[in-house]
Amino acid sequence: MRLPTLIEIKIRIERAALAFDAWVNAGLYDSGRSTGAAYERFQRVMSRFAVLGWKRVALDLTSEAVTLGAGGAVVMLALAQPAFQLTSDNWLKQQDLAVTFLDRYGTEVGRRGIKHDDSLKLDEFPDIMIKALVSTEDRRFYEHWGIDPIGTLRALVNNSRGGGGTQGGSSITQQLAKNLFLTNERSLERKVNEAFLALWLESHLTKNEILKLYLDRAYMGGGTFGAVAAADYYFGKPLKDISLAEAAMLAGLFKAPTKYAPHVNLPAARARAADVLHNMVEAGFVTEGQIQTALRNPATPVTRTRDITADYYLDWAFGEIKAMADAGKLRNDRVLVVKTPLDLAIQKRADEVVADTLRKSGDAYDVDEAAMVILDPDGALRAMVGGADYGESQFNRATDALRQPGSSFKPYVYSAALASGLFKPETAVVDSPVCIGNWCPQNYGRSYAGRVPMWLAVAKSINTIPIKISIALGKAMGITHEARAAKAGRAKIIEIAHRMGITSNLIDTVSMPIGSDEVTVIDQAAGYAVFANGGFRAKPYAAMEVKNSSGELLYRHADEAPERVLSPQVVADMNFMLNKVVEEGTGKRAQLEGVKVAGKSGTTNAYRDAWFVGYTGNYVGAVWFGNDDHTSTNKLTGGSLPAQTWHDVMEPAHQGIEIKGLPGLKESPRAAQQQASGGPTAPIDPNASAYGKLSRRSFEVIGGLNGLFRTVERPPAASSRPDARSGDTTPPKADRKPGDRAVVAPAVQPREVAEGARSVGGFIEVR
Repeated sequence: MRLPTLIEIKIRIERAALAFDAWVNAGLYDSGRSTGAAYERFQRVMSRFAVLGWKRVALDLTSEAVTLGAGGAVVMLALAQPAFQLTSDNWLKQQDLAVTFLDRYGTEVGRRGIKHDDSLKLDEFPDIMIKALVSTEDRRFYEHWGIDPIGTLRALVNNSRGGGGTQGGSSITQQLAKNLFLTNERSLERKVNEAFLALWLESHLTKNEILKLYLDRAYMGGGTFGAVAAADYYFGKPLKDISLAEAAMLAGLFKAPTKYAPHVNLPAARARAADVLHNMVEAGFVTEGQIQTALRNPATPVTRTRDITADYYLDWAFGEIKAMADAGKLRNDRVLVVKTPLDLAIQKRADEVVADTLRKSGDAYDVDEAAMVILDPDGALRAMVGGADYGESQFNRATDALRQPGSSFKPYVYSAALASGLFKPETAVVDSPVCIGNWCPQNYGRSYAGRVPMWLAVAKSINTIPIKISIALGKAMGITHEARAAKAGRAKIIEIAHRMGITSNLIDTVSMPIGSDEVTVIDQAAGYAVFANGGFRAKPYAAMEVKNSSGELLYRHADEAPERVLSPQVVADMNFMLNKVVEEGTGKRAQLEGVKVAGKSGTTNAYRDAWFVGYTGNYVGAVWFGNDDHTSTNKLTGGSLPAQTWHDVMEPAHQGIEIKGLPGLKESPRAAQQQASGGPTAPIDPNASAYGKLSRRSFEVIGGLNGLFRTVERPPAASSRPDARSGDTTPPKADRKPGDRAVVAPAVQPREVAEGARSVGGFIEVR
């Protein structure tokens, strides 16, 4: 049999290809004709349904409405997801913890949650109380579906006409949603979530259940929550026995409890109560004649001094207890007694100093808010200030606000440097231009100090050195490319910052080593506590002991073993350098007479945030000043108001107690004097109650708590250090407030490199 030649094979392939092409073309032609015929038949059928004129217009509008409605529904569903994630099947049970808080000496300081045993049923509330509330807060409460557009419009019109703040735009359901699930943060996201949660509450609860929850959960000023507690606090009587004038005064507290609290501003409270009474007449609940007696005889609160309250503290502590309960650490008990490390004397002083500082200097510096956290070196929360006014805003800026730390972040960088073994405090570092890509950080004075020991770079808060350290850490891993080495070094810094106590997500950017990421005040205090306690992680805690209603111990913090995160030598070196910041650098205003203080100031880009985080062997304190809307202050630096606030709180806190030294530093003069004399230098008055003076009974109580705290390892004494005044440098001048007289420095002083930076190449550069 003869095999085909190559030419014959080629001819066969060409013929087969032509046949396939003809088949495809014919198939496409036939399909096109069939499709066209089918479309013509479809048109003939659909022509029977064609409409013209007004019917066509109505049909088109309906079609567009359905399309837009479907799109709107998808958008609304997407917006509702964050709000609905805050709810769960047991959302109401999560709120029903009843917690009594005690301070460190066993004195009751407050309660959170619902009181299961003495909470009134709604039908036991006086009728005048409910009418006063509804007429002022939400007249259409029983008519709307959670959001009241009519009521909102009426409030806007009333306020635009100068009707005062007597009418608000949010419904009672919206306010309850905020109280149960949200914070007082002023943002569009919060308002959107509030609206969706109000709709959710309306679909899950009856109107009376919503009203009852609101009456029980709303903050009423003076550290009280709910109308029942407020009636007892302000008038010394059960809610069922209040008069019309007293009901009006209580109803006026729901929107502005601090502004209208009768024990704070009685004239304002009475004026607000008069507005409530007139609202009751307008709503048709009472007549003009019925309110005349109440107007002529306004309510008078019982005489009560302004008690020390720690509302921000207790709110955070309550959140910690709820988290412990959710984790199963407290079994199924819901009525609890919690002993906290709260020190009311320090808390009162912190509240007063922050308030006085904002009142006296807030306008000069264009700053409205502040926050402060004070810890024991083991993490025990002594005091907390979450804002300028708890009644005005319950948003806790000490625990929930993320702000750039500026140079107060640098101790984590230097800790990583020391832990690597590449650097010592005396290691010479060069302050000179450095760039990563097109980003080149500069110092505040736009000048460079040249070759300096690392401890001086810390004291002067030089910006280029932390960047160079990040590069050096990466190159020690064998990475030669400078940008990649810096990235690897930053990973080490992030790791050690998280180990030391920073819980927020640290974003890896080139400016991260000089404080461009965001942290919280309480995390900063926890991170610096590692230096104060000898190298152990100090997770902040507010529960020393938790017991149930029967007195059975459920939890004790002392049973948790500490975790070492820094070696004793690294801690000693960091304490040496950060002590230089206070004694000779930007933190001079934080100095305490006879007590070794270490710390770091921080000022961010455009003066938006000002920090000082400092510590002694006894206490750790973090202070922040700034504005909620992130607007710039009037050149407020960390070494000014924050450092001064830290000093003004800590100075009396260290009176009459045993002064503890910082690991690795020589003993402070007062500690040495106490050791020689066998006790605290200040005499102890057994009956003393003033701030800073502890009675003998208090010392006995403290002595009984010794078993609750573990002794941290004390590092060996640090080696001798070079004197800061050696060589040709002099200490930088302290931060000065506007109007302060300048201090003339010696003529030989070099140009100062203060903390700070500017925006270069589109990157944030932090002071």
